[in-house]
Amino acid sequence: MGTEIPDVDEEGQKARLSSVSMAIRILKAFSGDDAEIGISELAKRLGIAKSTVHRLVVTLMAEDFLDKNPETGRYRLGLGLFGLGSLVRHRMDLSTEARTLLADLRQETGETVLLAVPAGREIMYIRTLASRQAVRISTEMGMRVPYHCTAAGRAILAFQPENHAATVTTAPMPARTPKTVTDPDRFRKLLANVRRQGYAIEDEESELGMRAIAAPIYDAQSEVVGSVAIAGPVQRLSLRNLNGLAEPLLSTARAISVRLGYGGPFGSDEF
Repeated sequence: MGTEIPDVDEEGQKARLSSVSMAIRILKAFSGDDAEIGISELAKRLGIAKSTVHRLVVTLMAEDFLDKNPETGRYRLGLGLFGLGSLVRHRMDLSTEARTLLADLRQETGETVLLAVPAGREIMYIRTLASRQAVRISTEMGMRVPYHCTAAGRAILAFQPENHAATVTTAPMPARTPKTVTDPDRFRKLLANVRRQGYAIEDEESELGMRAIAAPIYDAQSEVVGSVAIAGPVQRLSLRNLNGLAEPLLSTARAISVRLGYGGPFGSDEF
Protein backbone atom coordinates (compact mmCIF):
# COMPACT_ATOMS: atom_id res chain seq x y z
CA MET A 1 0.00 0.00 0.00
CA GLY A 2 1.26 3.46 -0.87
CA THR A 3 1.50 6.39 1.48
CA GLU A 4 -1.48 8.71 1.26
CA ILE A 5 -0.49 12.32 0.55
CA PRO A 6 -2.74 14.84 2.34
CA ASP A 7 -4.66 17.19 0.09
CA VAL A 8 -3.09 20.67 0.35
CA ASP A 9 -6.43 22.46 0.17
CA GLU A 10 -7.91 20.17 2.82
CA GLU A 11 -4.99 20.76 5.15
CA GLY A 12 -5.25 24.50 4.62
CA GLN A 13 -8.95 24.42 5.37
CA LYS A 14 -8.34 22.53 8.62
CA ALA A 15 -5.75 25.12 9.64
CA ARG A 16 -8.18 27.95 8.98
CA LEU A 17 -10.94 26.24 10.93
CA SER A 18 -8.54 25.71 13.81
CA SER A 19 -7.64 29.41 13.79
CA VAL A 20 -11.33 30.35 13.82
CA SER A 21 -11.91 28.06 16.78
CA MET A 22 -9.02 29.58 18.72
CA ALA A 23 -10.17 33.10 17.91
CA ILE A 24 -13.62 32.29 19.31
CA ARG A 25 -12.02 30.86 22.45
CA ILE A 26 -10.08 34.11 22.89
CA LEU A 27 -13.26 36.17 22.68
CA LYS A 28 -15.06 33.89 25.14
CA ALA A 29 -12.22 34.31 27.66
CA PHE A 30 -13.48 37.82 28.45
CA SER A 31 -16.20 38.33 31.03
CA GLY A 32 -17.56 40.89 33.44
CA ASP A 33 -14.89 39.92 35.96
CA ASP A 34 -12.14 39.78 33.32
CA ALA A 35 -12.90 42.72 31.05
CA GLU A 36 -9.20 43.18 30.19
CA ILE A 37 -6.66 40.40 29.65
CA GLY A 38 -3.03 40.43 28.48
CA ILE A 39 -1.39 38.19 25.89
CA SER A 40 0.48 36.05 28.43
CA GLU A 41 -2.63 35.45 30.51
CA LEU A 42 -4.67 34.52 27.43
CA ALA A 43 -1.99 32.06 26.33
CA LYS A 44 -1.87 30.50 29.79
CA ARG A 45 -5.64 30.13 30.10
CA LEU A 46 -6.17 28.68 26.66
CA GLY A 47 -3.01 26.59 26.46
CA ILE A 48 -1.94 28.32 23.26
CA ALA A 49 1.50 29.67 22.37
CA LYS A 50 1.90 33.41 22.98
CA SER A 51 2.93 33.96 19.36
CA THR A 52 -0.31 32.34 18.18
CA VAL A 53 -2.39 34.39 20.60
CA HIS A 54 -0.67 37.57 19.47
CA ARG A 55 -1.33 36.78 15.81
CA LEU A 56 -5.00 36.10 16.45
CA VAL A 57 -5.39 39.17 18.64
CA VAL A 58 -3.96 41.37 15.89
CA THR A 59 -6.47 39.90 13.44
CA LEU A 60 -9.37 40.42 15.85
CA MET A 61 -8.27 44.02 16.43
CA ALA A 62 -8.23 44.65 12.68
CA GLU A 63 -11.88 43.58 12.59
CA ASP A 64 -12.68 45.74 15.64
CA PHE A 65 -13.57 42.65 17.69
CA LEU A 66 -10.84 43.46 20.22
CA ASP A 67 -9.41 46.74 21.44
CA LYS A 68 -6.19 47.55 23.34
CA ASN A 69 -6.27 49.77 26.40
CA PRO A 70 -3.32 52.14 25.85
CA GLU A 71 -2.99 52.74 29.59
CA THR A 72 -2.71 49.11 30.68
CA GLY A 73 -1.52 47.43 27.48
CA ARG A 74 -4.19 44.80 28.01
CA TYR A 75 -6.95 43.82 25.59
CA ARG A 76 -10.72 44.13 25.81
CA LEU A 77 -13.74 43.37 23.64
CA GLY A 78 -14.19 45.83 20.77
CA LEU A 79 -17.14 47.77 19.43
CA GLY A 80 -17.43 45.43 16.45
CA LEU A 81 -18.96 42.85 18.77
CA PHE A 82 -21.35 45.48 20.10
CA GLY A 83 -22.59 46.04 16.57
CA LEU A 84 -23.19 42.32 16.05
CA GLY A 85 -24.91 42.09 19.40
CA SER A 86 -27.16 44.97 18.43
CA LEU A 87 -28.30 43.01 15.37
CA VAL A 88 -29.27 40.07 17.56
CA ARG A 89 -31.02 42.40 20.02
CA HIS A 90 -32.83 43.98 17.10
CA ARG A 91 -34.25 40.60 16.10
CA MET A 92 -35.28 39.97 19.69
CA ASP A 93 -37.01 43.37 19.79
CA LEU A 94 -38.86 42.58 16.56
CA SER A 95 -40.09 39.26 17.90
CA THR A 96 -41.18 40.83 21.19
CA GLU A 97 -42.99 43.78 19.63
CA ALA A 98 -44.76 41.57 17.11
CA ARG A 99 -45.93 38.85 19.51
CA THR A 100 -49.40 40.10 20.46
CA LEU A 101 -50.11 41.51 17.01
CA LEU A 102 -49.30 38.18 15.39
CA ALA A 103 -51.65 36.43 17.82
CA ASP A 104 -54.41 38.88 16.92
CA LEU A 105 -53.78 38.24 13.21
CA ARG A 106 -54.07 34.48 13.70
CA GLN A 107 -57.28 34.97 15.63
CA GLU A 108 -58.71 37.17 12.89
CA THR A 109 -57.72 35.01 9.92
CA GLY A 110 -57.75 31.53 11.44
CA GLU A 111 -54.56 30.65 9.53
CA THR A 112 -50.91 30.08 10.42
CA VAL A 113 -48.96 33.30 10.97
CA LEU A 114 -45.20 33.59 10.50
CA LEU A 115 -42.57 36.22 11.33
CA ALA A 116 -39.42 36.11 9.18
CA VAL A 117 -36.08 37.95 9.10
CA PRO A 118 -33.13 37.96 6.67
CA ALA A 119 -30.53 35.25 7.35
CA GLY A 120 -27.77 35.61 4.79
CA ARG A 121 -28.90 34.13 1.48
CA GLU A 122 -32.08 32.83 3.12
CA ILE A 123 -34.76 33.95 5.51
CA MET A 124 -35.44 32.50 8.94
CA TYR A 125 -38.75 32.20 10.76
CA ILE A 126 -38.25 33.59 14.25
CA ARG A 127 -41.85 33.24 15.42
CA THR A 128 -44.57 30.86 14.23
CA LEU A 129 -48.20 30.65 15.34
CA ALA A 130 -49.90 27.58 13.91
CA SER A 131 -53.53 27.68 12.88
CA ARG A 132 -55.92 26.01 15.31
CA GLN A 133 -57.81 24.36 12.46
CA ALA A 134 -57.49 20.62 11.89
CA VAL A 135 -55.91 21.05 8.44
CA ARG A 136 -53.11 23.57 8.75
CA ILE A 137 -49.60 24.54 7.74
CA SER A 138 -46.94 23.76 10.35
CA THR A 139 -43.56 25.56 10.20
CA GLU A 140 -40.87 25.27 12.86
CA MET A 141 -39.34 28.33 14.50
CA GLY A 142 -35.73 28.74 13.36
CA MET A 143 -36.43 27.11 10.01
CA ARG A 144 -34.50 28.64 7.08
CA VAL A 145 -36.00 28.83 3.59
CA PRO A 146 -34.99 30.52 0.31
CA TYR A 147 -36.02 34.04 -0.61
CA HIS A 148 -37.14 33.27 -4.14
CA CYS A 149 -39.91 30.75 -3.53
CA THR A 150 -41.53 32.18 -0.38
CA ALA A 151 -43.91 35.09 0.10
CA ALA A 152 -42.08 36.02 3.30
CA GLY A 153 -38.77 36.12 1.44
CA ARG A 154 -40.07 38.15 -1.49
CA ALA A 155 -41.71 40.67 0.84
CA ILE A 156 -38.28 41.32 2.35
CA LEU A 157 -36.19 41.10 -0.81
CA ALA A 158 -38.38 43.43 -2.88
CA PHE A 159 -37.51 46.34 -0.59
CA GLN A 160 -33.80 45.59 -0.11
CA PRO A 161 -31.03 47.54 -1.91
CA GLU A 162 -30.57 46.48 -5.53
CA ASN A 163 -27.17 44.90 -4.89
CA HIS A 164 -28.65 42.61 -2.24
CA ALA A 165 -31.52 41.55 -4.46
CA ALA A 166 -29.00 40.87 -7.23
CA THR A 167 -27.25 38.26 -5.08
CA VAL A 168 -30.45 36.22 -5.24
CA THR A 169 -31.44 36.84 -8.85
CA THR A 170 -27.95 36.12 -10.19
CA ALA A 171 -27.53 32.89 -8.20
CA PRO A 172 -29.26 29.64 -9.13
CA MET A 173 -32.86 29.54 -7.91
CA PRO A 174 -33.69 25.84 -7.51
CA ALA A 175 -37.24 24.69 -8.13
CA ARG A 176 -38.82 23.45 -4.90
CA THR A 177 -42.03 22.55 -6.76
CA PRO A 178 -43.13 22.58 -10.42
CA LYS A 179 -44.59 26.05 -9.75
CA THR A 180 -41.40 27.67 -8.41
CA VAL A 181 -40.30 30.69 -10.43
CA THR A 182 -36.67 30.15 -11.39
CA ASP A 183 -36.24 32.52 -14.34
CA PRO A 184 -34.35 35.68 -13.20
CA ASP A 185 -36.27 38.07 -15.48
CA ARG A 186 -39.63 36.73 -14.38
CA PHE A 187 -38.52 36.84 -10.75
CA ARG A 188 -37.48 40.49 -11.03
CA LYS A 189 -40.93 41.28 -12.43
CA LEU A 190 -42.48 39.53 -9.43
CA LEU A 191 -40.43 41.72 -7.08
CA ALA A 192 -41.52 44.84 -8.96
CA ASN A 193 -45.13 43.77 -8.51
CA VAL A 194 -44.53 43.26 -4.77
CA ARG A 195 -43.24 46.83 -4.55
CA ARG A 196 -46.34 48.13 -6.37
CA GLN A 197 -48.94 46.36 -4.26
CA GLY A 198 -47.04 46.26 -0.97
CA TYR A 199 -47.30 42.51 -0.37
CA ALA A 200 -46.14 39.21 -1.88
CA ILE A 201 -48.09 36.12 -2.92
CA GLU A 202 -46.80 32.53 -2.90
CA ASP A 203 -48.79 29.97 -4.88
CA GLU A 204 -47.51 26.44 -4.08
CA GLU A 205 -43.95 27.49 -4.96
CA SER A 206 -42.26 26.37 -1.75
CA GLU A 207 -44.54 23.46 -0.92
CA LEU A 208 -47.34 21.89 -2.93
CA GLY A 209 -50.70 22.36 -1.29
CA MET A 210 -49.72 25.61 0.46
CA ARG A 211 -50.30 29.27 -0.36
CA ALA A 212 -49.11 32.34 1.53
CA ILE A 213 -49.21 36.11 1.55
CA ALA A 214 -46.61 38.35 3.25
CA ALA A 215 -45.87 42.03 3.86
CA PRO A 216 -42.66 43.85 4.85
CA ILE A 217 -41.83 45.26 8.29
CA TYR A 218 -39.85 48.49 8.62
CA ASP A 219 -37.70 49.74 11.50
CA ALA A 220 -36.91 53.22 12.82
CA GLN A 221 -34.22 53.65 10.14
CA SER A 222 -36.80 53.01 7.40
CA GLU A 223 -35.19 49.69 6.52
CA VAL A 224 -37.13 46.48 5.90
CA VAL A 225 -36.01 44.15 8.68
CA GLY A 226 -38.49 41.34 8.31
CA SER A 227 -41.89 40.27 7.09
CA VAL A 228 -45.13 38.88 8.44
CA ALA A 229 -46.87 36.11 6.51
CA ILE A 230 -50.17 34.24 6.55
CA ALA A 231 -50.06 30.68 5.22
CA GLY A 232 -52.62 27.97 4.74
CA PRO A 233 -53.74 25.00 2.63
CA VAL A 234 -55.00 25.55 -0.89
CA GLN A 235 -58.33 23.95 0.09
CA ARG A 236 -59.14 27.06 2.13
CA LEU A 237 -56.93 29.68 0.51
CA SER A 238 -57.94 30.19 -3.09
CA LEU A 239 -56.05 33.04 -4.75
CA ARG A 240 -59.12 35.20 -4.26
CA ASN A 241 -59.31 34.34 -0.56
CA LEU A 242 -55.57 34.91 -0.24
CA ASN A 243 -55.79 38.42 -1.66
CA GLY A 244 -58.70 39.04 0.68
CA LEU A 245 -56.25 38.65 3.58
CA ALA A 246 -54.16 41.59 2.36
CA GLU A 247 -56.00 44.18 4.47
CA PRO A 248 -55.49 42.56 7.90
CA LEU A 249 -51.97 41.51 6.90
CA LEU A 250 -50.92 45.01 5.87
CA SER A 251 -52.50 46.52 8.97
CA THR A 252 -50.51 44.12 11.16
CA ALA A 253 -47.25 44.81 9.28
CA ARG A 254 -47.84 48.53 9.70
CA ALA A 255 -48.59 48.22 13.42
CA ILE A 256 -45.41 46.22 14.03
CA SER A 257 -43.38 48.75 12.04
CA VAL A 258 -44.79 51.62 14.10
CA ARG A 259 -43.85 49.78 17.31
CA LEU A 260 -40.28 49.54 15.97
CA GLY A 261 -40.20 53.31 15.49
CA TYR A 262 -41.02 53.59 11.78
CA GLY A 263 -42.81 56.79 10.85
CA GLY A 264 -42.53 56.96 7.07
CA PRO A 265 -44.79 55.94 4.18
CA PHE A 266 -45.47 52.31 3.38
CA GLY A 267 -45.06 50.57 0.06
CA SER A 268 -48.74 50.37 -0.68
CA ASP A 269 -51.82 52.59 -0.75
CA GLU A 270 -53.74 49.81 0.94
CA PHE A 271 -53.11 51.31 4.36
